[in-house]
Amino acid sequence: MTTPHAPYYDALETRDPAEREAALMAALPAQVAHAQAGTAAFGEILQGVDARGTSSRAALAKLPVTRKHELLERQQAQRGTDVFGGFSAVGWRGLQRPGGARRVYQSPGPVYEPEGAAADYWRMARALYAAGFRAGDLVHNSFSYHLTPAGSMMETGAHAIGCTVFPGGVGNTELQLQAMTELKPHGYIGTPSFLKITLEKASEQGLALPSLKKALCSGEAFPPSLREVFRERGVDGFQCYGTADLGLIAYETAAREGLVLDEQVIVEIVRPGTGDPVPDGEVGEVVVTTLNPDYPLIRFGTGDLSAMLAGTCPTGRTAPRIKGWMGRADQTTKVRGMFVHPGQVDAAVKRHPEVRRARLVVSGEMANDQMLLRVEVAGAPEGLAARLAESLRDVTKLRAEVELVAPGSLPNDGKVIEDVRSYR
Repeated sequence: MTTPHAPYYDALETRDPAEREAALMAALPAQVAHAQAGTAAFGEILQGVDARGTSSRAALAKLPVTRKHELLERQQAQRGTDVFGGFSAVGWRGLQRPGGARRVYQSPGPVYEPEGAAADYWRMARALYAAGFRAGDLVHNSFSYHLTPAGSMMETGAHAIGCTVFPGGVGNTELQLQAMTELKPHGYIGTPSFLKITLEKASEQGLALPSLKKALCSGEAFPPSLREVFRERGVDGFQCYGTADLGLIAYETAAREGLVLDEQVIVEIVRPGTGDPVPDGEVGEVVVTTLNPDYPLIRFGTGDLSAMLAGTCPTGRTAPRIKGWMGRADQTTKVRGMFVHPGQVDAAVKRHPEVRRARLVVSGEMANDQMLLRVEVAGAPEGLAARLAESLRDVTKLRAEVELVAPGSLPNDGKVIEDVRSYR
């Protein structure tokens, strides 16, 4: 258990940013080498990569991005031999690398995820501490305890702080409300929607929950308007961002200015459909490299959109921040019976170094699709639009019009493909 450094979970949170970056980059080569040697999947994906040369973000950016659908495909292909598709370094008797797994979970897909034996394996204690949870608190955990790991993710984090946990799980609103009124928990963990349902039910029944003062919500969007609803009922709500594959990625603080990155992940924001990092402030896909030795995912594409924020958190935490969840990065669409992927748009545009950013707008009606490639360019050479149209047709086998626009004209929302067709 980490000794708390109130108001911080530990001293890592207030490190000099350069010190943190140096520590992460120093740990990266060993993690890449471990992934290569300890997992069959990354042994193949990173074949030929000299791990010793991966001690910088520039070197990391040259490694391939592994996206969720690729992980699922490998798992499906190896169901009879390795349910983890070669990505896990731990398992049990019967797998290629037995031992080390405490639990195994199944997320929708189905995707299987291991839980190792480390205390606070998913690193959720940091998010809980930032949300005001402290040793001695009774926590009502309404995340699922079966199949998916959310319940265990939060419980192990709460235990690392020194909290007592009531494992409420999902559903059974009446019973969970009864437990809240009788046990008098100090905090709630779960989806914001279930907390809203519970508080409304309590109000309908004339039940008071004066002990409930704080909440850590995840799994759904948590808009400021809903936070105000909770605050009016005496509950201070925070949010965190994590996945079953990676554990905690980022968490909210009392400053309410974006989400602070966890100390054990390396986060990049890349252009959707590619592995290319975008400038700070530009919206792109969240790609994460975790330092977890049991499940050493290298450049794992979450499929979520976000952007880096400038500066550091006003609370004194010095880790980089992201804006939070801003949508999904997979913008694949079907045009005239053919799939068009963001990576194809990028491949076509990369043939023309004059282009800064691009956006493919698909319009029209069903069976009458039209594509317009809008590109930001300064001082376009003669004939660039025609050459761009040819490149896009070469890659996608589809015709498109091209519009050249000034730098800064396209929205900063991470969209590479925008589908505005009418489906009436």
